[in-house]
Amino acid sequence: MAMETTLSILKPDAVRKNAIGQILARFEAAGLQIVAARLVHLSRREAEAFYAVHRERPFFKDMVDFMVSGPVFVQALYGEGAIARNRDLMGATDPKKAAPGTIRAEFADSIDANAVHGSDSAETARTEVAFFFPTLAIHRR
Repeated sequence: MAMETTLSILKPDAVRKNAIGQILARFEAAGLQIVAARLVHLSRREAEAFYAVHRERPFFKDMVDFMVSGPVFVQALYGEGAIARNRDLMGATDPKKAAPGTIRAEFADSIDANAVHGSDSAETARTEVAFFFPTLAIHRR
């Protein structure tokens, strides 16, 4: 597997639950390095821009409303097969269908308030990491 960088977002529900440390520990235990991170409260414009690919979908407004409802913790994760590894750790989008032990199975409340976001491909990861960390030099060990 290739060494990759991917984006991970701990959504407002996970931040409200004070679960940041517990979730970060899972990434680190899985061999992923946190190479950039910040806590931010997205503006509506930022949330709409980030999720623009979904603009025409019926859930877009509700998703944006949720993402601006409180702070989010955004991070760039680096490691071997980071994109797939992150997605495996997250579990299925619907926490009722997520495998036991995954982040969504343990921390998500619903398909809408599903605790985390992760890039789904290398191209998406490059775009998403640049969205949140446009000028930051990301250091990898």
